Amino acid sequence: MVFWGPPGTGKTTLARLIASTTDAHFIGFSAVMAGVKDIRNAVAQAEQYRQVANRSTIFFLDEVHRFNKAQQDAFLPFVEDGTLTFIGATTENPSFELNNALLSRARVYVLKMLDEEALLAIVRRAMTDAERGLADAYTMSDDSMGLIVSAADGDARRALNLLELAADLTEGSEIAHETVQEVASGGGRRFDKHGEYFYDQISALHKSVRGSDPDASLYWLMRMIDGGCDPLYVARRMIRVASEDIGNADPRALQLTLNAWEVLERLGSPEGELALAQAVVYLACAAKSNAVYKAASAAKADAQEFGSLEVPMHLRNAPTKLMQELGYGKNYRYAHDEEGAVAAGEHYFPDDMHDRKYYHPVPRGLEIRIRERLEEIRNR
Repeated sequence: MVFWGPPGTGKTTLARLIASTTDAHFIGFSAVMAGVKDIRNAVAQAEQYRQVANRSTIFFLDEVHRFNKAQQDAFLPFVEDGTLTFIGATTENPSFELNNALLSRARVYVLKMLDEEALLAIVRRAMTDAERGLADAYTMSDDSMGLIVSAADGDARRALNLLELAADLTEGSEIAHETVQEVASGGGRRFDKHGEYFYDQISALHKSVRGSDPDASLYWLMRMIDGGCDPLYVARRMIRVASEDIGNADPRALQLTLNAWEVLERLGSPEGELALAQAVVYLACAAKSNAVYKAASAAKADAQEFGSLEVPMHLRNAPTKLMQELGYGKNYRYAHDEEGAVAAGEHYFPDDMHDRKYYHPVPRGLEIRIRERLEEIRNR
């Protein structure tokens, strides 16, 4: 099985509990440090325990996503023949990080971040635990416990580390609220710029803007910034949104977002973040059109399908006499000399390709006028 979830949600603890309740030999490794040699040693241990003690072996691999394909394949035969019972733990999406051969042999269990009630119970238990806790040696107010729980952000390990640090900084028996505030001040919200949470949150921001919800858009923007995301990354993503989801329905959206990016580069954080918030709200409220995005995708598909078709002779420049004699630029109609600056009926695609219609303006924003103009030209 594979446990997939945020840090501090009990993945390793669950694996040890399973080994304990099934009376299995437990071998644990971190994929950050382990290699194929360690797998061979684990297999040798497992075979010995099975022969001598008739016990099964649980092979627990933390951060399993750090193993490459060859390393993951190395222990598959021993999982297949029952020498090892494999339990993996990962904070990354197994669909992207684990190979299909391993996934087909394992069931994935999704662990959620702990809620405040669960974290509070863990902190209270640690305050009174005689074996591994503080054994009633310290007291702490409910407000202080609540502050630790809030700073832990669903991570039990972080909660216990904050509690231990606060106790280490306390000289008497009462852990002061000021001490807890000091140790809790450095914790940001859950955010991993290389992991699942990053992509989930930027996706939520993009979809909130696309869905014209300025309030949700602001929430996800501030969630990301609060978690330590580089605001310039968000600005770059919003540039994409301005073209993909708004386009010519409101061309000002692109310029305003570029302006916000420039303000961020000049002022930095936190001053420049307000300009980014302004841009995000504008994008959310702007008229939406993906007409340009769809048109560009369709044109790209045709460019790939038709290959390197020749440029029509009448569209080529003729800077030399030889090129003029070869017919470059012959019969080209200069649009500005035509009525309305439109060479009605002129063919601008390659000769071996029929005219295409990629761009279909939507009946929103400025594209209403663009649509009317294009219809007028096509009618002529």
